[in-house]
Amino acid sequence: MDIKSILQRVPQFASKDEFTITELTGGITNRNFKITVNEEAFVLRMGGNETAYLGIDRQVEYDCSRLAAQVGVAPDPIAFLAPEGYIVARFVSGKSIPVEEIGTEMNIARVVESMKAYHALDFFPGSFSPFRVAEKYTETARRFSVKLPEKIDWYLEKSREIESAMYRREPLTFRPCHNDLLNGNFIDDGTRIRILDWEYAGMGDVFFDLGNFAIQHEFNDDQDELLVKAYFGHPTDSRRARQKLMKIMSDLREAMWAQVQIGVSKLDFDYAGYGQKYFDRFEDSINQTCYKDWLSAV
Repeated sequence: MDIKSILQRVPQFASKDEFTITELTGGITNRNFKITVNEEAFVLRMGGNETAYLGIDRQVEYDCSRLAAQVGVAPDPIAFLAPEGYIVARFVSGKSIPVEEIGTEMNIARVVESMKAYHALDFFPGSFSPFRVAEKYTETARRFSVKLPEKIDWYLEKSREIESAMYRREPLTFRPCHNDLLNGNFIDDGTRIRILDWEYAGMGDVFFDLGNFAIQHEFNDDQDELLVKAYFGHPTDSRRARQKLMKIMSDLREAMWAQVQIGVSKLDFDYAGYGQKYFDRFEDSINQTCYKDWLSAV
């Protein structure tokens, strides 16, 4: 693979001949390269063809990241390379935020500030529902002959139970959402919290962003309360319950994502072990006595 040739397809790089190219490690879906040219730094993001099975549309990713960049949250994308769907964006200088630090009251407030900036946008192309994703990933994993857990039908039944409870009294108000708020997707640039990786972005439920962010950082009840208070000011019990239920759905989505990856990914990664962690936590959460209280509260 000739990275230089790929870069020269970008108009502003077409006449350049000298690039410093460094692969950025740590991703479990894509390959990313830091590109330095004329003392400016960029990132080339290369997703494999198999990522289409995860519901990823690279044009949608590019468009969502471009819109989020306009409110200062996403890195600024400068080029979309078809047909592969490669994306070139400006490199964000800053530091990662360790899990134990991002859950402080101050950093939760800073993350919420960035969240609310893109939630307030008028529109994202594409859509996202953890309920539809869990179902679709199940179908895709079966198509690739992945051995699914014996309890898969029970998992999906609980997903339907949560969806029915959440939208029984009032329909969902769709907002632009990120939907993949893993720790590695946050960068502190010294001024604000920037968010990377918009490949699952689309119109969705803000409570999924809140639940996904919280569970990916293993927030406890006190941290959940800081989060919903930072976002809503004076949260109702219904809003507290919605965030809790979406923490549960985030785990099911992540577990089912891993099942698809078992069938399609070419990366050397223990997707089976990764997925089992989330299945176990999903089941533990459903079996809590407060689960039924949350269903009632929403």
